[in-house]
Amino acid sequence: MDALADLWSVAAQGASLRLSPHQLRALRILESEPGLNLTALAEGMDIGPPTASRLCDRLEAAGLLERLLHPHKRREVQLVLTNRGRQVLAEVAARRSQALVAVLAAMEPGERTALSRGIRAFLTAQDGAGKEGDGSP
Repeated sequence: MDALADLWSVAAQGASLRLSPHQLRALRILESEPGLNLTALAEGMDIGPPTASRLCDRLEAAGLLERLLHPHKRREVQLVLTNRGRQVLAEVAARRSQALVAVLAAMEPGERTALSRGIRAFLTAQDGAGKEGDGSP
């Protein structure tokens, strides 16, 4: 698993704008949940609000996100990706896909089949473990 994490990290660092894993995670969260406020982002990342604020300061300075006043709650600020932020995420995703394709292409067909079976078994087991943890029968 460390090799996959390294592949992910190296591919991300090859993007035109180098971002830390923390910064990329924040952008991905904001991409999936546009308009979050700082408190919700901090909770989603399991970090404190001051740390989230500094992280957003850096992302805003890089032109990747902007803070907008909430249209219905005057005291609340929404965090929204800019077009540049979405472009950077798309570039990182493309680079990661290319890196993964290169590794998979170097594998023998039987190895790819075994990997596919293993991933499906992992996801099935993970789904089952999640149900056990939530009190479901």
